[in-house]
Amino acid sequence: MTTLEFTTDRVEPMPAEQREELLSMPGFGSLYSDHMVTARWDAAHGWHDARSRPLAEFSLHPATMAFHYGQTVFEGLKAFWRPDGQRALFRPEDHARRFARSARRMAMPELPEADFVAAVEALLRVDGAWVPRTRGHSFYVRPFMLAAETHLSNRPAEEYLFAVIGSPARPAAGAEPKPIRLWASPEYVRAADGGTGTIKCGGNYGGSYVAQREAVAHGCDQVVWLDARERRYVEEVGGSNLFFVEGDRLVTPPLSGTLLAGITRDSILRLAGRLGIEVAEEPVALDDWERGCRDGRITEVFACGTARAIAPVGHVVTPDRDWPTGPAGPVTRRLLKALLDIQYGETPDEFGWLRLVGTDAQEAPR
Repeated sequence: MTTLEFTTDRVEPMPAEQREELLSMPGFGSLYSDHMVTARWDAAHGWHDARSRPLAEFSLHPATMAFHYGQTVFEGLKAFWRPDGQRALFRPEDHARRFARSARRMAMPELPEADFVAAVEALLRVDGAWVPRTRGHSFYVRPFMLAAETHLSNRPAEEYLFAVIGSPARPAAGAEPKPIRLWASPEYVRAADGGTGTIKCGGNYGGSYVAQREAVAHGCDQVVWLDARERRYVEEVGGSNLFFVEGDRLVTPPLSGTLLAGITRDSILRLAGRLGIEVAEEPVALDDWERGCRDGRITEVFACGTARAIAPVGHVVTPDRDWPTGPAGPVTRRLLKALLDIQYGETPDEFGWLRLVGTDAQEAPR
């Protein structure tokens, strides 16, 4: 049961012809739907002032505490088109729980799960026409929260702003996904024990950009992060989790306290089990990755996350060596197809991952 009631202030929608032209190839993160959803929190009132309203800029004082002390958290999830007029959110309750964990770690107020889900549904209901109809395309939903109090004290804020915006997104992967090249950073680390590696806060990503620049300078697409203690074990790739195909097994690094518990990662593990693929969560050393690829023990490697779905890894580069990991193989393709088939309603959702949402006047059952 929700504690917030979302009021709706509608804007005149973009003409359908213009919108459809934009949706034909929307890019990623550069095009936004007509509305946003917002709510506020303060110590006196708790969560309040929840509404869907026209997408617009925020007016924030230069002393807004988020600017100075980094109290910001976010999530990213997707919605998919349904030919019956409904739209489907993929695992919103799981994203809600992770959002609450992030807020708790950053000393921010937790938004109740039901209110988080109601907020993303509210945006999808009013902007359902922005969900692309092409397989591979989707509607990326970005909920976020920031410290909105105006003050320069170094302490948790006493006022917060929560918002949800939406962006139609291009295909995460084509029929034959292009393998990505990874740079194994020898100098920088993403997270350490006791830190914020398990949550989605702004600082985790801002702190990774210098290593990402290094990756690009070496002809790579992303950074593969190593553990902070020994610089030996593989952790994750940019904002994605990693999987290795070893014979009949699918292996991924365990959630050690420094990795993000990816929703897509969990989906892959559960799909693999359903498809009869043995799964294991165990440490993978960078040296073992190289040896496994060279001797044929590791036949496929892929990264996964909400934004990219599944992307094969084709090459790994370090300062003193590099090795190929191969193109997208049969296990990668099989898992990608199984995931997309559920998301686009082409196979039954046996896991209960999809939440159907009616658009405009239409209401959908759970």
